[in-house]
Amino acid sequence: MKTFKIATYNVNSIRSRLHIVIPWLRENRPDVFCMQETKVEDDKFPREELEKAGYHVSFKGGKRYNGVAVASLEEPMKVSWGLDDDPPDSDRLIMCRFSNLSVVNCYVPQGRGMDDPQFHYKLQWFERIRGYIAGHFSPDEPLICCGDMNVAREPIDVHDPKRLLGHVDFTPEVWEAFDQLKSWGLVDVFRKHHPDEPGLYAFFDYRVPKALERGLGWRVDHILVTRPLADRSLGAFIDVEPRRAEKPSDHTVMVAEFEAPRTTL
Repeated sequence: MKTFKIATYNVNSIRSRLHIVIPWLRENRPDVFCMQETKVEDDKFPREELEKAGYHVSFKGGKRYNGVAVASLEEPMKVSWGLDDDPPDSDRLIMCRFSNLSVVNCYVPQGRGMDDPQFHYKLQWFERIRGYIAGHFSPDEPLICCGDMNVAREPIDVHDPKRLLGHVDFTPEVWEAFDQLKSWGLVDVFRKHHPDEPGLYAFFDYRVPKALERGLGWRVDHILVTRPLADRSLGAFIDVEPRRAEKPSDHTVMVAEFEAPRTTL
């Protein structure tokens, strides 16, 4: 049976994490590898290193902030950046269309604080990405929407739900916005395979001493898929080893695997 594998990773500076990314790609060989917070201008993006590892790469970013990229074993048929309306935020969303699969890799604004204008912008961003997806795709076609979405949807997605309730990533307003996005026809494939399992996190704050060792994490990274892919999903997991590496990102890698139709990747 042919399968395909997709992974998402907030690298928090691709040039600072190449010592993690390249070995991980060579060992795990995902068909598609989505990165957020690449934090590098396009002319300085390490394209050559990823190509030497066997990947085509599409990217857009800027110095210090944001930036998204997709590395894939198969060259995309089409690549586009940004949302349809203003501001397009082309360094926060990239779409790659393959032979029978589309991938939307996004980095949703974090929101800063509940009273900050950026929090309202975050809620708007969920509305805008839902509109973007509804305008370009159908729930009946294979689509993956993944990335750092800065929302922990369930109490089991954070290590201390009582204390953390009201954080910009863990609050009813963001839950509703996230649910509206999913209501278009997207399934949280990670929770399909781990419906009630706590303690599975992909983000461990640098500022918390020994956060990984103490299990003080969050799951704000997601792989959402349409039903045709959810029905063919074989599994999903979080690989915490990149977070154990020297000079890691504060996030780690989330992976999902699917049974592939003959015309896909």
